[in-house]
Amino acid sequence: MEAAPSNPTHNIISTAPSAAINSSVATHRNPLRVDWPTVDGPLGLSEQESVNHARRFFNFGFLLLPWLWVVNCLYFWPVLRRPSSYYHPDLRRYVVRSAIGFTVFAVILSSWALTFSIGGERLFGHAWDNLVMYNVAEKYGLTGWI
Repeated sequence: MEAAPSNPTHNIISTAPSAAINSSVATHRNPLRVDWPTVDGPLGLSEQESVNHARRFFNFGFLLLPWLWVVNCLYFWPVLRRPSSYYHPDLRRYVVRSAIGFTVFAVILSSWALTFSIGGERLFGHAWDNLVMYNVAEKYGLTGWI
């Protein structure tokens, strides 16, 4: 009996079934294609390091740093882009949850900003003077030095 070749790429190329390459079903991984979990390809992190970084970015996003959720989504864009990815399931879970978290944050922030910019004094009445920050200098008499 012949021993398996030590070169894994040689083994993959020589045993690749032609039906899997010609198949239109995308459920099987193409053995001739290398997928990387990060946008920087082979220079990036290994799969286990990727899971650890994605978990850290996701958790630190809850510490009022939602921009880390965007960094998580952009850095692991290949994982987010492919719904049926071949990566570690925890990695995909953290990246998708980061995308959802940032989307929720962006909707809340946009709603708040639009409420204040569109509604203004008509919406808040007399409480508007206490809510806005542009009249703080006038309120405390700090405009005399300008």
